[in-house]
Amino acid sequence: MSFQEAFAAAVRLLATFDPHVFSAVAVSLRVSIVATILATILGAPIGFWVAARRFRGRRAVEVGLKTLTAFPTVVVGLLTYTLLSRRGPFGALGLLYTQWAMMFGGTILVTPLLAALTMAVVSGADPRIEDTALTLGASRTGAALTVLSEVRHGLIAAIVTGFGRLISELGVALMVGGNIAGATRSMTTAIALETSKGEFAFAFALGLLLLTVALAVNVLVAALTPAR
Repeated sequence: MSFQEAFAAAVRLLATFDPHVFSAVAVSLRVSIVATILATILGAPIGFWVAARRFRGRRAVEVGLKTLTAFPTVVVGLLTYTLLSRRGPFGALGLLYTQWAMMFGGTILVTPLLAALTMAVVSGADPRIEDTALTLGASRTGAALTVLSEVRHGLIAAIVTGFGRLISELGVALMVGGNIAGATRSMTTAIALETSKGEFAFAFALGLLLLTVALAVNVLVAALTPAR
């Protein structure tokens, strides 16, 4: 099959809303959205705390967070597999080869990224914001919320960036999801499988959808990032 034929077949699959294609899309979106929410809940407070406080070893923590943002996905997948396997500490939960396992691994992967991006956003804020809020009688929590409100555009852009990392992730999804059709087969794992089988039309269809999602994410980030 030539490139033109594969591309035309992919467009037909999209136009007819092929259930196998959109099943993989649904899995990718569900896993990525839930993992992004969990990573934000865990990572954003860590990033804020590191940026807003002065403590011994702060520089080492900053370097550590930045290093973890480049953690190989296959290593995260191996770590998640070890934790969720039958002999692992969470093996009794029976989560391996489920969407929950993919969400768990995705959360581990993106939490350092959300922490590092939040740290960068908060570090760039005017330090007088928190001081002014405290002077006006706000509590520490209230002052922190004031700072977050001032940097909300950067924080939202960080969250969207985390989602973009997850939607295009392959290693974790493949290792702990098992690429089970109709259950854990995501866009990226389906693309890898169909390409290996020579089903280029199906792979192209998913690739086009993945590129569309990636484009939408980048457009959203650009819209949320103030022009300089």
